[in-house]
Amino acid sequence: MMGGFNHYVIVKFKDGVAVEELTQGLEKMVSGIEHVKSFQWGKDTEGPDLLRQGFTHAFLMTFNGKEEFDAFQTHPNHVEFSKSFSPAVENILVLDFPSIIVKA
Repeated sequence: MMGGFNHYVIVKFKDGVAVEELTQGLEKMVSGIEHVKSFQWGKDTEGPDLLRQGFTHAFLMTFNGKEEFDAFQTHPNHVEFSKSFSPAVENILVLDFPSIIVKA
């Protein structure tokens, strides 16, 4: 069964970055964009260093479909927030994909 569309971002922040301020800003940005169906994030606590490859934070946004994701990408709030988020990132992995729901 097909689900919605996902925007999955895995990040390693630069040393000295105020991560809490960035995550609060991200939460505020997302809550002001109606296209985002859900948003969750977390900091790795269990991954072995070898497998984590330096990445520490994961962010997952879901959308009803690709159209909503496209609208989010160009939304002024997202564009503006990216200007402060991008310089804080040392390494990033982004996956954008439609869901295949196996167990709801």
